[in-house]
Amino acid sequence: MQSLKSLEFLYKVKDSYRTLMDVDGLFPWEFEQTIREGKYSRDFKASFDQKNHYAYVDTKKYKVPPYVHDVVSAFYFARSLNLSKMRRDTTFYLENFWDNKSYKLGVRIKGKATVEVDAGTFRCIIIEPLVVQGGLFKSEGQVLIYVTDDDRKIPVKVSTKILIGSVSADLVAYKGLRGPLKSKLD
Repeated sequence: MQSLKSLEFLYKVKDSYRTLMDVDGLFPWEFEQTIREGKYSRDFKASFDQKNHYAYVDTKKYKVPPYVHDVVSAFYFARSLNLSKMRRDTTFYLENFWDNKSYKLGVRIKGKATVEVDAGTFRCIIIEPLVVQGGLFKSEGQVLIYVTDDDRKIPVKVSTKILIGSVSADLVAYKGLRGPLKSKLD
């Protein structure tokens, strides 16, 4: 995430998240977070031994649940689930690791909506990560993620309220899909 150049004089944001994931199992091997927000900065890196259930941060070793996630891999794993069949207000939980401990990451299905962005109009499922910590989805406000209501579950829109207003990210274009995008309306 990065702030618009025209707004950097107010509050500069340059955050980076990187996850190295197992393609077949949809779990992480490594996670890196670099946060640069105003005068605040933080770097975090974890390596995961998924076979023996350990996370390594710096020189420390932490016992973790089987196939624990980081905040980014949890989102990709959630996209592999059949979200279309879940009822509004259904909440499911994933094991998540951040900093030096594991915790339950709740994901709530908020319902469905039709969303219009530059890339088109889409039928979407609205999901809300219920994270109490971990940087990307902080507990200060509600984060809503709109994913296409089809087997691809492409993120179309992300929105959250912040102290001075709101922030949103919209899909502006896409290419290279393998097959049709069934949730696109136009």
